[in-house]
Amino acid sequence: MIAAFFDIDGTIYRNSLLTEHFKKLIQYDLLDFSEYDKRVKEAYKLWDNRVGDYDKYLEDLTLTYVDAIKGLPTQYNDFVAHQVVELKGNRVYAYTRKMIQWHKEQGHLVIFISGSPDFLVSRMAQKWGADDFCGSVYHEKDGVLSGEISPMWDSANKMRSIDMFCKKYDIDLKESYAYGDTHGDITMLQLVGNPKAINPSLELLNSIKSDEELASKTEIIVERKDVIYSVDANVKTIDSTF
Repeated sequence: MIAAFFDIDGTIYRNSLLTEHFKKLIQYDLLDFSEYDKRVKEAYKLWDNRVGDYDKYLEDLTLTYVDAIKGLPTQYNDFVAHQVVELKGNRVYAYTRKMIQWHKEQGHLVIFISGSPDFLVSRMAQKWGADDFCGSVYHEKDGVLSGEISPMWDSANKMRSIDMFCKKYDIDLKESYAYGDTHGDITMLQLVGNPKAINPSLELLNSIKSDEELASKTEIIVERKDVIYSVDANVKTIDSTF
């Protein structure tokens, strides 16, 4: 069986589902904005002004989010999660939207593997017709989010999830595809015969370049405005600090 593994945030979705969920919780006065303002705002400002690191911003955001939602009633959480995907779930890249459809037409398994919370990943998987999914599990206890998490945002856990899917569906990795945008997706790309890096972060791009085998088989996709570019891993980058 041939599979196509898709990361979601920054690969399918043009932003971060976790970010959208965080903002909605604040908007509905379910979380304290001061936590976001104190711990994430500066990292976001640096990234937004293109002088900071994208992966560092995502790390700060995720850690703040994890702390902030502990104790949130699951009924409120489910309502906001539904709102996020219902209102924002169509904000996807044209390229990956097209590739999801193409893989389905070819009879390939479409599997979403994301570091975003499972309650968001499951809804995106249903919306876009994925055959299966795996996200970070936010555990519940006595009707609230307990603060315990089984993460899926790092490369080691993504590798384990792919191994699980391979056993479940008898997947041929050499013929399969993977799509990702940050360094957390590196093992996903290394494991398959047809890796695609979508608007890759500098850390991911440098990791691809430093791996001769991976560099030789990876297609770099850059989508900007209404143009989609396809380049190989030897693409020249310009130092943004000049």
